[in-house]
Amino acid sequence: MFWRVVIVNALVVVGAVLALVVTPASVSATPTAAEIEVLVTGGVLVIVLNVLLLRRIFVPLERLTGTMRRVDPHDPGRRVAIRRPAAEVRELAKAFNDMLDRLEAERHGSARRALAATEAERVRVARELHDQVGQTLTGVVLALEEIHRRAPANLHGDIVEAQEAARAGVEEVREIARGLRPGALEELGLRSALTTLANSFTGLRVRHSVHTDLPVLSPDQDLAVYRVAQESLTNVARHAQARTAQLELEEEDGAVVLRVSDDGCGIPVIHTTATDGGVGGMRERALLAGGRLRVRALPERGTEVRLDLWPSP
Repeated sequence: MFWRVVIVNALVVVGAVLALVVTPASVSATPTAAEIEVLVTGGVLVIVLNVLLLRRIFVPLERLTGTMRRVDPHDPGRRVAIRRPAAEVRELAKAFNDMLDRLEAERHGSARRALAATEAERVRVARELHDQVGQTLTGVVLALEEIHRRAPANLHGDIVEAQEAARAGVEEVREIARGLRPGALEELGLRSALTTLANSFTGLRVRHSVHTDLPVLSPDQDLAVYRVAQESLTNVARHAQARTAQLELEEEDGAVVLRVSDDGCGIPVIHTTATDGGVGGMRERALLAGGRLRVRALPERGTEVRLDLWPSP
């Protein structure tokens, strides 16, 4: 690039010198107005010619810089493509694209390992809650029943209250365990798991429509659909102040599309492109599963989360 600029400027200077040699133009010791006009005109022409020639070299660099700035790690696949670039610019673009390939591969691998570790930890915690805490609380319930049979009548009311509290604790532990480890997904498949999930929310009416004959997804993709639906409905129940939500799973143009919408208070625009928190986690899952996640505020009120997944070849 350095030598191309040097050569262009040298050609312009040589051209100006030759023009002075072959033309009758000259400059007196005391320049006249006509001579000054010729010098100014020639200088402007040299500058314009220099700009036009150098622009062809540096415009591809400007395009390359613009593309670099538009690259988003949460929108992978974008690469630099410049028509008829100089050899140096072509090499720079190739090096940048190679770097993006390596970064995306490394990011994909590290994120997949992190999510796999998270899912394994969820399974472990769910098992311990079910097998240890759940059994302990069940033992407390049985012990209270035995105490109830032997206790004086004036203590029966207090014991019954303790029994009900212990039973509620057992149900809460089981509910947490089911949320951490989607047994229905493993045992009955995605369709039944989503139906069970939609019916598990109290205080929020969730209409659901899960189409049959959908393209077959990989286990990782099934899990991504379930987790995105779970996170979306949980956010609606906790934050949206909504009365109803809608869960849909259907096919569009060969892709499996999950939509979760609500009639709540909506979501701030800044949160629709968040890369951390709940939305960031869902977007990360979508990327790892080979899909795309979009969050938008609905025109009237409420929010829609949309996940597009393409079956693995």
